[in-house]
Amino acid sequence: MKIYNKIRLKIVKYLYTNRLFFTYLILAIAGATILRGATVGHPLAYKPLLVDIGLALLIGSFGYLIKPHNQFKYFFTWLIIFTVIEVVNSIYFTFYEGFASLSQFSTLSQTETVMDSIFVKLRIIDFIYILQPIIFYYIHNNLKMSTYYNLLDKVEKKKTMFFTTFLISACFLIYSFVTATASDYSRLAKNWNRSYIVERFGIIMYQFQDLYQTVVPKISSLFGEEEARALFEEYFNDPENLKYNGENRYSGILKGYNIVYIHMESMQNFLMDLKFNGQDVVPNLKALAKEGMFFSNFYPQISIGTSSDAEYIMLTGLLPSTGGTVFVNHPHNTFNTIATNLKEAGYYTFSMHGNSSEMWNRVNIHPNLGYQGMYYKDTFTFNDIDGNPDKVGLGINDELFFSQAVSKLETIENTYENYFGTLITLSNHSPFPPHQNFTLDINDYYTNEYGEQTSTCYLCKRDIGKYIVSSNYADKALGEFIDLIKNSDAFNNTVFVFYGDHDAKISYKDMNYLYNYDHVTGELKDESDPTYKEYDSYDHNLNKKTPLIIWTKNAELKKVFKGEIKTIMGMYDAAPTLYNMLGIDNKYHLGHDIFNIKDNNIVVFPNGNYLTNLIYRNNSTGDYKILKKDAVFDDTYLEENLAYTEKALEIGNDIINYNLFAPRKDED
Repeated sequence: MKIYNKIRLKIVKYLYTNRLFFTYLILAIAGATILRGATVGHPLAYKPLLVDIGLALLIGSFGYLIKPHNQFKYFFTWLIIFTVIEVVNSIYFTFYEGFASLSQFSTLSQTETVMDSIFVKLRIIDFIYILQPIIFYYIHNNLKMSTYYNLLDKVEKKKTMFFTTFLISACFLIYSFVTATASDYSRLAKNWNRSYIVERFGIIMYQFQDLYQTVVPKISSLFGEEEARALFEEYFNDPENLKYNGENRYSGILKGYNIVYIHMESMQNFLMDLKFNGQDVVPNLKALAKEGMFFSNFYPQISIGTSSDAEYIMLTGLLPSTGGTVFVNHPHNTFNTIATNLKEAGYYTFSMHGNSSEMWNRVNIHPNLGYQGMYYKDTFTFNDIDGNPDKVGLGINDELFFSQAVSKLETIENTYENYFGTLITLSNHSPFPPHQNFTLDINDYYTNEYGEQTSTCYLCKRDIGKYIVSSNYADKALGEFIDLIKNSDAFNNTVFVFYGDHDAKISYKDMNYLYNYDHVTGELKDESDPTYKEYDSYDHNLNKKTPLIIWTKNAELKKVFKGEIKTIMGMYDAAPTLYNMLGIDNKYHLGHDIFNIKDNNIVVFPNGNYLTNLIYRNNSTGDYKILKKDAVFDDTYLEENLAYTEKALEIGNDIINYNLFAPRKDED
């Protein structure tokens, strides 16, 4: 009994004299756990929890080397750091379905123009983490008014407490890393599968690893360049990786023709299947798909750079940076693009956009991507005042943009023998605010239980409803553009490539609301309802595909560019497909000519997921969805595709980070 009482007293004394430390520890772990639960799920999973505890203990142990009266400042500072990490990543995950990187801080200059998009997606839970330092400060004040700190000055054994806490933290971390798999280590080291790292190692470890990944390459880039270049040369000289570069029925068919990219902001395929009150949401896009060659399984592969990533991929056939953005972080690189190649062939190259050229740093990077002319906000005539119908969101509305762009295109055609350009639309940019030009009626009209005609607009206040109405307007402007092209005497030697740059960032919940809302009950349909549409997380990702359409008014080419191409393809397959059509020999792309690779294709996403004609695989969980009922594959198939995915991501990042298209210094 005496031994029991003695042990109990020691425990009580330990807890009593470490109240500040345990408050810090509990709050630190609670914040990390809440964030994990609100993002990747599994808040009580023991593996990341052990790492969180180990790191919080490790950081906290150094607080014991500080005088008791100053320990509050140390612990409070760390809780502030944890709070900032958690708030930033909570907001970031809501908007991008991923986790923030320190390397992306340089993109903060872009947030001013998209702040509304971020603001509308904020949730209360994004700021719950602020309670950590508030609670800690409150408890500190209570302790300060007591004899707590004076007592610690007398009884605390600093070195003993430091070493004891340090060793306990080491035990947690050693166990966590001993039980980690080789795959866990690989993903942690490469840091591109951020969701998996947070899910396996916790947010604190992720942020420390991200700091390491951000700082070290900048210090040691000279040491890693040779290895990266060797991998680069090995990959692009390997016959196995070049076997789909051969000729096909479309080889050289566009040689000597003008090419114009139409970059359609946030335009997704599922819109083509929607009608409201008998009216198609995107009738002109549907008509365009029928008139031209429509690639119906085309998937963007964007990262944090969204629209700018789409531009980069469409021009290069490569993958975007998984840390930061090419446009902001690497604008002065040397690039190998369709624009640079056509410029060398004598084409005039240009870009047009109704926003400022400062957005996504286009003013600096577009010349390096190969554009000679830049026609931006200051070259268009419109009333640039909020509330005026000339302006939608960030700049000139798409109708005015297209009408003036056609005039500019006609001038370019009359001036140059050949040209290549990109027109970037704007009106369909999130957060899709109401505008007097938006006219689609998405009300649901029905007869109620009393036999009365009534209506409800269950989509109006949701992102999905706002997006649908906005897309209808963007489609109207697109139709007017097509009419202008058809009625012009120019463009008989021009091919237009229309593509949706990325998905609209509509949440899974909103999409499910679109498909499964019951206006009678005012709730989502039950799965037992015969009209219930199955829509899981895999369906949500697969639904992010956007249109890719090759269209022309040239009579001979119209006979060739028609029909639907159902082959699975990524955005990085567009450039090599067009290179072959243009008769340009270029092997430096990670995508493939879609008419050569066909069903052997794999679409690699920056988060490590991949898609084939058989499966969509979530690399974070290792789970996958089978896309064909009769699909036959084994573990070797999964392992080979995973290996390809990791290599493609590594090479894509190396090309960007080490500027591998630039001449070697010893070759200058």
